[in-house]
Order: sequence, then structure tokens, then C-alpha cells
Amino acid sequence: MNDAPSRLRDIDAAISHWIHVVGNGIEVFGVLVIVLGIGWSTFLFANRRMAEEHYDSYKIRIGRSLLLGLEVLVAADIVKTIALDLTFTSLGLLAGLILVRTFLSWTLVLEIKGRWPWQRDRRRS
Repeated sequence: MNDAPSRLRDIDAAISHWIHVVGNGIEVFGVLVIVLGIGWSTFLFANRRMAEEHYDSYKIRIGRSLLLGLEVLVAADIVKTIALDLTFTSLGLLAGLILVRTFLSWTLVLEIKGRWPWQRDRRRS
């Protein structure tokens, strides 16, 4: 009978370990999205003649890579904070990270599309 609490602790430790591994995997994937996106964009930009004409598409590709990578990193932070270490301090840190990354995402959308995310597309109106 005394063995049951020990088993529960072992199961809890194993689940925590795997959630931590999954969270780290998601973080690595987010970083890879950013790095590979920038690398691919730079490769395409460098292989074109008259690079000045293609600067805007280069900038948009990099911005899209950053946006996607930021979204994946936010997901990793949520998984690791909510599933592993749910305290008021960790929740506050998560909220701060999400605010900063949301602001970065909004400014990237402004840079890419020329409007804030909540504004209508000027071409459609």
C-alpha cells in the first residue's frame, strides 16, 4: 500500500520530464524556423541580379519567418509554463513574454503589410 504514493511520484516525474522535453523541442523548432527562414531568404536574395529591386520581397520573407518563429516560441512558453511550473510568478513572466512577442508580431505585420493587424486591407475597401 505504501508503494502507491511512490509510483505516483515516479509517474509525475516522468510526465514532467517528457513535457519539458516536448517544450524544448518546440523551442528548437521555433529557432530553426527563424534561422532557416532567414537563410533561405538570404539565399534567394543573393542569387538574384539587381538585388535592389528584390529587397522588399527579401524583407517580407524574413518578416514572415520571424512571425512564424515567434508564434512557435510562444507555444513552447505556454506548454512549459502551464504544464510544468504553474505559479503566479511563472504566469506573470509568461504574460510579459507574450506581451513583448505580440508587440513584435504587430510591428512585423506593420512592416510587411503596411498596416496594423486589426486594420482592413486598403486594397479591398
